[in-house]
Amino acid sequence: MKYDVLVIGSGPGGYVTAIRASQLGFKTAIVEREKLGGICLNWGCIPTKALLKSAQVYDYLKHVDDYGLKAEAIDKDFDAVVKRSRNVADGMSNGVKFLMKKNKIDVISGVAKLKPGKKVDVTATEDGKVTEYSADHIVIATGARSRELPNLPQDGKKVIGYREAMTLPEQPKSMIVVGSGAIGVEFAHFYNSMGTQVTLVEFMPTIVPIEDKDVSKQMERSFKKAGIKVMTNSSVESIDTSGNGVKATVKTKKGEQVLEADIVLSAVGIKTNIENVGLEDVGIITDKDKILVNDFYQTNIPGYYAIGDVTPGPALAHVASAEGITCVEKIAGLHTETIDYGNIPGCTYATPEIASVGLTEDKAKEQGYDIKVGKFPFSASGKAKAAGAYDGFVKVIFDAKYGEWLGCHMIGAGVTDMIAEAVVARKLETTGHEVLKAIHPHPTMSEAVMEAVADAYDEVIHL
Repeated sequence: MKYDVLVIGSGPGGYVTAIRASQLGFKTAIVEREKLGGICLNWGCIPTKALLKSAQVYDYLKHVDDYGLKAEAIDKDFDAVVKRSRNVADGMSNGVKFLMKKNKIDVISGVAKLKPGKKVDVTATEDGKVTEYSADHIVIATGARSRELPNLPQDGKKVIGYREAMTLPEQPKSMIVVGSGAIGVEFAHFYNSMGTQVTLVEFMPTIVPIEDKDVSKQMERSFKKAGIKVMTNSSVESIDTSGNGVKATVKTKKGEQVLEADIVLSAVGIKTNIENVGLEDVGIITDKDKILVNDFYQTNIPGYYAIGDVTPGPALAHVASAEGITCVEKIAGLHTETIDYGNIPGCTYATPEIASVGLTEDKAKEQGYDIKVGKFPFSASGKAKAAGAYDGFVKVIFDAKYGEWLGCHMIGAGVTDMIAEAVVARKLETTGHEVLKAIHPHPTMSEAVMEAVADAYDEVIHL
């Protein structure tokens, strides 16, 4: 079987790549060893958001009195919450299946292994039969999985990763979450909202450590207010699973502590799926668990490309999709811009939500900018007050000399839907004064962006 483009992996990088390749007239196939949609649709982005929505609704029900309403016998069905999440994931996976058919993309079910000469062997999922395929262009989009630490081995029962966290047979009474990146804080929020006693352990001095320092401080305050125990500057040294639950020895600045819980969730990052793919057989160069590529995702071997989590860029679904589109448009000979990795939005979907793009305040100072910083709290927002969700703020950072929008950092209800304004404005090289003079609707959460910009230029009205 011969194709123009053969994609290995059907996550948001792989399936988007395949669709764009087909749109450009390439005869295209995609290889997937599990379910279409990859980790994001089946075990990541989508099902976690379904779980978090259930947690949000449950939280609303527990606080109906705050809205002048009455409700009795409020409770949750943990199994039903998990089932709803799986149904959402299955529906999205079926949606990708439809898109493959619509775009006339051949779906090959099995495990792929690269060979020299632009060839791929696929071991079929059903019967183990090996079939050889060839293509002019082979795109590696095999993604990543939960990373395991030597002192925190996962057994899938008492020490789990994100996949098991989405399908636990019963709700634990207590949980230790190790790592406070997006995965860690989202699950900490979900289980805490459901009634589990949650302890969040983070090695760095602040939780969500890649975020602006003010966002990290606000998140910690909000989590503690919600009843989550937060331990920073702490590391899990060892795990004992011999008893009914788990005992975790945690090293802190004050010495070692032994924490007990039903389950430990390891959320300490991801490991790329580059083993047993055939990279060594072809001679594709890797470094620090990543496949090295150029600006258009070509590896060192002509005809072989890599996108998404397996490459050095940010491990985000929307980045993988953009990389795949850029890759195949370059293959097609289109005039293609390289991706600006300095303008990639990041989102965390806990409560409160976090969204950010560009430089943090500290990074801007480190790079030598003379900056203007504006901040507008949602406690001063009429829409946020009316909604009863006024934790958080919008923070903006501008270059004082030219008005360049260097960074935007938000924490609060719905901010993951608001960050796109900053991304587009930065793409268009919009200045602070232009944002300030663009009329924002009232009352909305998004007008907090305008107010934060106004604060940066000493023109804020509602603060």
